[in-house]
Amino acid sequence: MPSTRVDLDPGELPDHAARLLDDGHRLALVAAHHDDPGTIRVVYLFVQGPPDTRTELHVRLDARTPAVPTLARLSFPAGRFEREMRDLHGIVPLDHPLPHRLVRHPHWPRGWYPMRPDAGPPPEFGTPEGPFPFLTVEGPGVYEIPVGPVHAGLIEPGHFRFSVVGETILKLKARLWYVHKGIEKLFEGREPAQALALTERISGDTAVGHALAYCLAVEDATGVQVPLRARRARALLLELERVHNHVTDLGALCNDVGHGILNAHAWRIRERLLRLNHTVTGHRLLRGGVVLGGANLRALPEHAELAAVRADIRDLVDLALGHPTVRDRFTGTAILSAQAAHDLGCLGYVARASGLPTDARHAHPFHDLGDLLTTRVLDTGDVLARFRIRALEADDSLTLIDHLTTELPTGPRVADPAPPPHPTRRSGVGITEGWRGTITTRIELAPDGLLSRVKIADPSFFNWPALPIALADTIVPDFPLTNKSFNLSYAGNDL
Repeated sequence: MPSTRVDLDPGELPDHAARLLDDGHRLALVAAHHDDPGTIRVVYLFVQGPPDTRTELHVRLDARTPAVPTLARLSFPAGRFEREMRDLHGIVPLDHPLPHRLVRHPHWPRGWYPMRPDAGPPPEFGTPEGPFPFLTVEGPGVYEIPVGPVHAGLIEPGHFRFSVVGETILKLKARLWYVHKGIEKLFEGREPAQALALTERISGDTAVGHALAYCLAVEDATGVQVPLRARRARALLLELERVHNHVTDLGALCNDVGHGILNAHAWRIRERLLRLNHTVTGHRLLRGGVVLGGANLRALPEHAELAAVRADIRDLVDLALGHPTVRDRFTGTAILSAQAAHDLGCLGYVARASGLPTDARHAHPFHDLGDLLTTRVLDTGDVLARFRIRALEADDSLTLIDHLTTELPTGPRVADPAPPPHPTRRSGVGITEGWRGTITTRIELAPDGLLSRVKIADPSFFNWPALPIALADTIVPDFPLTNKSFNLSYAGNDL
């Protein structure tokens, strides 16, 4: 799906962006490009659908003093993209209402911007810029609880600072980007096929979602038409990834209210699904299933196996929601209103649990699922809604998998050739509905066919700001439960 391109002067940007936002578009990503030593080009991708509509605003800046008018007052995600761009590229968002750093930590050397072509290797830690400017909440009985950035278990680092009275949370601030890995920089100069393995590791539990968004972007840039059978196979893999992750979260949410037995059952179901994944692709997390130009399946799920898994998940959900303690802890906890979800630009199950019918499978389909696809929407916006939306979507995914299995050929493999080495267009965009929400990837190719720029927008980048909003006026003991109900990716955010 080619994008409409509009070239603008910096001063023209706010009016064009406002018109697109007023027309119902959303800002999917912002990417800075260092085309030559004297110029920086910033691309703003706005999307809408159905029908699938994509508009790119291109703004050229003087690399010596790069600055753009802020869009933060028009779009909350725009303000975060701008702060990220300033920290990584040195582009100043003029008149930004919240100008403090987003990605940069105090030890980053002043004036070092890692995404610039002249950045060089990471230098030694620099002079600290001072502590992050957390908002201090004051008053009788107010105290702070710092959590992290180092946590128990295997999760990545993140710092949470609670301002509390008694057990009631007045304000929570999440500070991330402790492990900025330079993922987007690692793509530069690689052959598109060589970089596919990197996309599968952007966020380990979303191998299919990120690989598919990347492949769609490369295919858009190279003019590759993916055959119908491969599109069906990709849709099947995407749903397999959705269902095993949703089941894991269902169990974890039960565990966070003390029902470890249900969590054990969820892990039993999860193990069954991971073994099914291995049968289908040769990898428990479905790596290798999505390839440039097509898909690669070793086998197809059996209908009896899918039916047994569906029955298991339904039993798990019925037991959970039938338990008064579980239901009581879920109900009314950490409500995210529809208005807040809309204003923050939330995506995926977080948005759908708060009443927003956002789903890239409808808005930006790579394969038409027809009447089989139902976008589930609940309106209470609490932990219960985020639990139930996962249960409903897991059940729907199994229906889609069963149908797609019937439509696919009976042979053991579905594979199609990779795209040609030279691009027909310089850029491409891939959009897909990963299990956490919409993933958007934009790529640009050099004349020799190598990657010159890859920009990735994981749904967690949009959803992290919603967690503190939902936790306002809740109690500290509900933080682990609420955090799990969002289950946001550190890795997908901290690229």
